[in-house]
Amino acid sequence: MSQRRIRGEAAAENQIRPKGPAEHRAEREAAAENVDVSAFLVHLEKERNVSPNTIKAYGRDCAEFVAFLTEYYGGGQWTWQGVDRLAMRGFLARLTKRGLSKRSVARSLAAVRGFYRYLAITEQVDANPARAVGTPKAERYLPSYLDRTQIESLFALVLSRASSGTLLDLRNAAILELFYSTGMRLSELQGLNRQDIDAVSQQLKARGKGRKERILPVGDHATLALRQYERSRDELAARLGGRMDKAAVFVGRTGKRVSIRGVQKIVGAFMEAIAEGAGLSTHSLRHSFATHLLDAGADLRAVQELLGHASVSTTQIYTHTSVERLKEVYRKAHPRA
Repeated sequence: MSQRRIRGEAAAENQIRPKGPAEHRAEREAAAENVDVSAFLVHLEKERNVSPNTIKAYGRDCAEFVAFLTEYYGGGQWTWQGVDRLAMRGFLARLTKRGLSKRSVARSLAAVRGFYRYLAITEQVDANPARAVGTPKAERYLPSYLDRTQIESLFALVLSRASSGTLLDLRNAAILELFYSTGMRLSELQGLNRQDIDAVSQQLKARGKGRKERILPVGDHATLALRQYERSRDELAARLGGRMDKAAVFVGRTGKRVSIRGVQKIVGAFMEAIAEGAGLSTHSLRHSFATHLLDAGADLRAVQELLGHASVSTTQIYTHTSVERLKEVYRKAHPRA
């Protein structure tokens, strides 16, 4: 029986009885156990040294791909070698129909391409069908950031609360100062260890995507905030003894490392306090860092290095932000704009 006939019969059956959420979930779980996908993820972890978050995302994408192929071929037998461009286009159409953004669809396609490269290395396929379809062009957007007035309001509020001298207020001040001073990613700041910071030379080691390390300068304000927090943290360590996470920089009352969600809540509360309903987030401080540097004439390549971007094209979005700000100033100030 031809694959086209199999797909036609499967489609007719699906029209009679649509699959429910439980059946889709069972398909995805079965796909996640695919031995080739599992071997690919081990390859990424052990040989490519890919970050855990990327491995998790690629695992989800590949599991989604396997589930799609199982349905696409009507539950019949299929092989990686037999997957063609039409199947790949059908997979992308499925993702788009689910309402995924172009950026998410592009990431899923990148995961499948990476998987097929692995299959080629292990001599399981001769060609990569994922290369036969174009990558969806991601929407370009202007990232949200704080202007200079908002930055001044933010840190006036931060310093006011830090004057209480409590562990949490001093910690929160150090978190916000460090975010804006270095432009670090959320995951980089949350995973920061004490040995990563050199207070004397005012620099730190950040571990970015793909576990790549880079050295970042730390400004005077952030250095002072860290020193004040460190004294309070040492007092907590003396009280908790062995229950303290001695490696983590930022901890809570119990001495455990602050979670990603915890940092988001801390920063989000400050953002809402100075600009209610503006949609500012933790990442807005990273955007503000880059935008303000470029506004002041910083070299694009230098900002790329500080942000840890693999490509300068990723950093160029901030030049658009700066141009838009200049246009706004022009429209407001020029008499014949």
